[in-house]
Amino acid sequence: MKPFLNWPGGKRWLVSGHAHLLSDSGSRLVEPFLGSGAVFFHLEPNAALLSDANEQLIESFEAVRDQPEAVLAGLRRHARDHSKIHYYAVRACSPRTPATRAARFIYLNRTCFNGIYRVNLQGKFNVPLGTKGVLRPDDDFLSWARVLRSAELVAQDFEQCLATTGPGDLIYADPPYTVKHNMNNFVKYNEDIFSWEDQVRLAACLHRATKRGARVVVSNADSPSVRELYAGPGWTQLTLSRSSVLAASSAKRRATTEIVVSNCLAENGDQTQPRVCC
Repeated sequence: MKPFLNWPGGKRWLVSGHAHLLSDSGSRLVEPFLGSGAVFFHLEPNAALLSDANEQLIESFEAVRDQPEAVLAGLRRHARDHSKIHYYAVRACSPRTPATRAARFIYLNRTCFNGIYRVNLQGKFNVPLGTKGVLRPDDDFLSWARVLRSAELVAQDFEQCLATTGPGDLIYADPPYTVKHNMNNFVKYNEDIFSWEDQVRLAACLHRATKRGARVVVSNADSPSVRELYAGPGWTQLTLSRSSVLAASSAKRRATTEIVVSNCLAENGDQTQPRVCC
């Protein structure tokens, strides 16, 4: 099942090409950086804790779970009125109900530039208009609502989320990609919302979670500084290639690499086809 949001750094490519790295095995899935929820919707687990520091994101997921038809009705109204004028009017407005706020959030996400979520110093969404459509042929809000009923949704810092994990939990962590020495403008932008100190704090939280018996899979930047955070016995590091989709021009998009780090992947001599051993 595809997610209903577009998200920079989203993991549709991971679940479509490397699903063998993830297995719920009846466990509770814990995602401290929800984003579009691509991994959750792919696994459709029986139980999940979905968390993110973005309160509007979590509220939108809750509205899709609890009022899918109302959210879809609002999105249809935006599709009917969609234009440059309408986009900027919606961007500036503040709807009063959870369903209309969720419809606004999804509308802006689908029609803004590259699906980026960015706010100014006043906390106002300020991404310019993009080019994509509002409604999709595969929109299925009732199915999204059904799957989300198995999930607990919480707006909180990742450390609060991870502190509750232990045996029987599969943690999938996909933080904003920052490195010790920023490499490009996108990583520099991420540094404003997720610093290198946050990366270090995350690694410490995940190390503690593994000692409590949780299984961990982490996606992160392919950087020596990040690799160092997860060096040592018990961790497997895999390098995965994918196409970059963040450049404004398709001509500037090129292959890039990310790493997946886990305490539950077997070393089998083949880094491209690891097997799940947890």
